[in-house]
Amino acid sequence: MALPPHAITTETTLPDDGVAGTLLGRAWNPEARGPSPVAVRDGGVVDVSGRFATVSDLAEHEDPARALAETDGAVLGTVEELLANTVSRPEDPAVPRLLAPVDLQPVKAAGVTFVVSMLERLIEERALGNAGAAAEIRREIGELVGTDFTRLRPGSPEAADLKKLLVERGEWSQYLEVGIGPDAEIFTKALPLSSLGTGSSAGVLRTSEWNNPEPEIALLVSSTGRIVGATLGNDINLRDYEGRSALLLPKAKDNNASCVLGPFVRLFDATFGLDDVRSTTVTLEVRGEDGFMLSGSSAHSEISRDPADLVEQLIGPHHQYPDGVVLMLGTMFAPVADRGVPGGGFTHKEGDVVRISAPGLGTLTHEIGFSEQCAPWSYGVTELMRNLAARGLLA
Repeated sequence: MALPPHAITTETTLPDDGVAGTLLGRAWNPEARGPSPVAVRDGGVVDVSGRFATVSDLAEHEDPARALAETDGAVLGTVEELLANTVSRPEDPAVPRLLAPVDLQPVKAAGVTFVVSMLERLIEERALGNAGAAAEIRREIGELVGTDFTRLRPGSPEAADLKKLLVERGEWSQYLEVGIGPDAEIFTKALPLSSLGTGSSAGVLRTSEWNNPEPEIALLVSSTGRIVGATLGNDINLRDYEGRSALLLPKAKDNNASCVLGPFVRLFDATFGLDDVRSTTVTLEVRGEDGFMLSGSSAHSEISRDPADLVEQLIGPHHQYPDGVVLMLGTMFAPVADRGVPGGGFTHKEGDVVRISAPGLGTLTHEIGFSEQCAPWSYGVTELMRNLAARGLLA
């Protein structure tokens, strides 16, 4: 499987304002026989590994955006050239190509941060992973809860009162607990260096019959808990596995090729910051080889928990990440349109092309295949350290 060469271009990948912001990525450098942090500029894709061996190193700088802007290096090629290589020669070590824009950071994800996604998790739980039963349950839950949740602040006295009422009615759920309770759901999505970038073939398990994309914004966070930038992500989810049991969340979330990030991290500077994340809308498009098309959007103004609050629950005296961390913020988009069988809802098919976009972050494009057939994760931290040592980049 491979995306067609025309599927990804500079115009369809970069943010609406092009390279006006400070764009950080990672690319395979064939001369170095390894990955490098890169700056994306008018003059091309610039290898900055001579100063910052890893993205983690750069994120620890007191002003990452300024540091990246001031760092020069070898030009690996134009954005267009690297995108073309990424699509047409994804495993070729002889050409420069784009990778996921993070490296040593584990990828964490926040769940049930939007009312719509919370209700869909309730439906999964009641349907026990059966997509065919979801439509009727969706109607029943809508009649029960109405719009009660939309104005609630998680952890507030009002939320506690609603929890008490629902418990008395026998309607409480683990998803309501993390949706309106004081503690957010934050889980491990992917280990360092396992994420895929734009132009990749991402995966779902062949045994899954009900799964979907989860288009999200992901924050790049330093080891001190400072949010330094943002990118786009797909927290691919197997709804049938999670619906059978919440204890199967690792199986539903963390499989080969199941985490996609990119195309670039936009570092926070005068052109883009956390308030832009709070106000942006993420859009999704899925096109199948069967002619099926799905589209939707997720407005971050409707998020139940502020991004900064989620980061405070992620990192602090209670939990440290010495190489920094990436946090996916959750999505309100849960596709329910039938694909094929009436009442069967949406699920991916092999060959689906997924596009996730936001005006200030660009477009992340990838294909869907089966995890078992996607390229295996083989380049880990040990291999990276050996490569950086051979290049003389470790102090």
